Amino acid sequence: MSKVKIFKGILVSPSRVLVFVILGIVSIVIMYPFYFMAVTSFRSQTQYSLGAGFSLSSWINLFETVPVVREMGNSLMICVVAIILILIVATSAGFALSKAKFRGHSVALLGIVGAMMIPVQSIIIPEYVNFAKVHLINSYAGAILVYVAVGTPFATFLMTTYFRGMPDELIDAGLCDGLSYGGVFRRIALPMAKPALATVVVLQFIPIWNDLLIGLLFLQEPNVRTFTVGLGVLASSRLVSIPGLMAGSLLSTIPAAGVYVLFQRYLVSGLTLGASR
Repeated sequence: MSKVKIFKGILVSPSRVLVFVILGIVSIVIMYPFYFMAVTSFRSQTQYSLGAGFSLSSWINLFETVPVVREMGNSLMICVVAIILILIVATSAGFALSKAKFRGHSVALLGIVGAMMIPVQSIIIPEYVNFAKVHLINSYAGAILVYVAVGTPFATFLMTTYFRGMPDELIDAGLCDGLSYGGVFRRIALPMAKPALATVVVLQFIPIWNDLLIGLLFLQEPNVRTFTVGLGVLASSRLVSIPGLMAGSLLSTIPAAGVYVLFQRYLVSGLTLGASR
């Protein structure tokens, strides 16, 4: 295959050049919204209308209008607690479904897969009515329970798939050394499941952090409102500041992007192992 010389002495095949060009175009398309948010957030409403100039007025107005620290703290607390509960349920259930032999485990796994196919919109109203009866509306516990119920089926399926690829000889060796199934789970299975755990953390943190529907229904009071809900309320006001909204949107992307970058290595490994097993 003929090769094209680019830079000094570097030969690259035309197919690879085409791949790089396509990836470059896709990267530009993906990154442009972030560029637009960043540029717009450093303009006032007048400068945005004129398309020129920069200032910090939109950021100042955002922090004066929206309780950013409190709402981001609410979002972070809800995400952390919900993900911890999801990990506890998903890892234990996934290990039991993959390694512990009990009657009806195939039916249980089928039920979990079926739960993944239920749209959130179809259960949100019944959940709201039931939670209102037990006074869990406008409380952190109500929103956390909904997020756990929505996220657990997929996380359990992923952990089950991962644990199935773990050699049975390791489990048998732990049992022969006197460990119980719980001991094998804590001392052998969990340390080996770091890629899968990181995958669950990333794939649960991003949708929970960015969620608007559940937060808007279950966290209506200002003192328990999440940052995404706060931005939604800001966008619904009569006088909407586009630069201020872009500043809030840019600020909202930082935690999700940070979690993704932090766990990126484990995420790729976890998804690859899950797909190959």
